[in-house]
Formats: sequence, structure tokens, C-alpha cells
Amino acid sequence: MSEIFLKLHIEELDEGGYVATSSDMPGLVAQGRSISETLEIAHDVARKLIESFEEHGDPLPFGIRKPSKQIDIDIAVGVA
Repeated sequence: MSEIFLKLHIEELDEGGYVATSSDMPGLVAQGRSISETLEIAHDVARKLIESFEEHGDPLPFGIRKPSKQIDIDIAVGVA
């Protein structure tokens, strides 16, 4: 299994929780109670969208890319 990268935009909602969208993957919308939960849901949604592209023989959107040998990623860590 190969891995790919796409950009996510995460916003805090006024009513609580977070929503993630992606300019790289139209149709990706994920909502969760925490950033970590939102990322987990976004990961699942992205995988299902990619599987759908592949099943229908459609090319993946332009912004999706393969990782380089080194990457830097910010992660969300819950603290009390």
C-alpha cells in the first residue's frame, strides 16, 4: 500500500468541535469533537474518496502527492 499527502484545513466551530475540508480533495468534509478525532475521520473519508476515484477509473485530483524522503508534520496532542 502506498501513501499520499493532501492538505487539510481545520476550523474550530462556534458550537464546539472542529471541521476539516481539503482544497486538494473536493468533497472531503469531516467533523469531530477534537482535532485528533477530526483528523481520524478525515483520514477515513479521504481513503473512501480515493477508493471511489480508483473504482470508477477517474484520475486523482491534482493536489494529491506522494511523500518525499523527509517530512515535517504538526500533530495535535491533548493536554489537561
